[in-house]
Amino acid sequence: MMKKQKEQINKSRLLSFPQNKIQLFLLHFAGGSCYSFDFLRSYINTDIDFIPLEIPGRGKRFKESPLKNKKEAIQDYVNQVKSLRNDQPYLIYGHSMGATLGLSVVNEMQKRGDLPLHLIVSGNPGPGIKELEVKQQRYLMNDSDFKKELRKLGGVPEEVLESEELYDFFGPIMRADFEILEKDDFSEEEIKIDAPIFALMGSEEEKKGRIENWKNFTSKSFSSQIFKGNHFFIHDYPKELAQIIIDRCTVAIVP
Repeated sequence: MMKKQKEQINKSRLLSFPQNKIQLFLLHFAGGSCYSFDFLRSYINTDIDFIPLEIPGRGKRFKESPLKNKKEAIQDYVNQVKSLRNDQPYLIYGHSMGATLGLSVVNEMQKRGDLPLHLIVSGNPGPGIKELEVKQQRYLMNDSDFKKELRKLGGVPEEVLESEELYDFFGPIMRADFEILEKDDFSEEEIKIDAPIFALMGSEEEKKGRIENWKNFTSKSFSSQIFKGNHFFIHDYPKELAQIIIDRCTVAIVP
């Protein structure tokens, strides 16, 4: 079958849900919010329902107290996904912290008999891989050292780190997110999901060579790709990231 013809068939399968759309749930990085994926929205096929989620303390939920417990954050995400689910297939995509939490969210949804088509993760080598250069848990660092770590990771505007007012607002949110990750840093050890995983990392990320660690957490297929860039390489490749997401929709549906 010719490639163009196959693509047309794939597209027809993708569009074969007239009442509801395939859903894409997006889980943000530490310090992020539901607005963190705005750069990607216009590149996603309009036949896919683009649903960025967020945990309390930021974005549309800024009036709520930030969570500092991983189990609570996972359950919060699970509750959101459950409340928004339609009767069509769905995917979960998470970047950095969102990747770690995304694995557990998929695991919980699997227990409920509602497994996603695919888990897509980026900016993260998977649970259990420690960062040797970080000698102290980030959420316990003093402000000076914490800001150095945030600069190293990138993604936080310099104006936030330089402005006392902005930092006083965003600092506690970012600390809470790191506390979620670092207090119970390998609770995922026994997880193995029955959904494929696609992992992406930036070429400048320290642990990019450990990306295949994600294989340990799925009983299905695993794929990976390295893009040129740092921890937030995704902002430089919105079109490519969108295509990976769209492809996972069709690949998972077409036999």
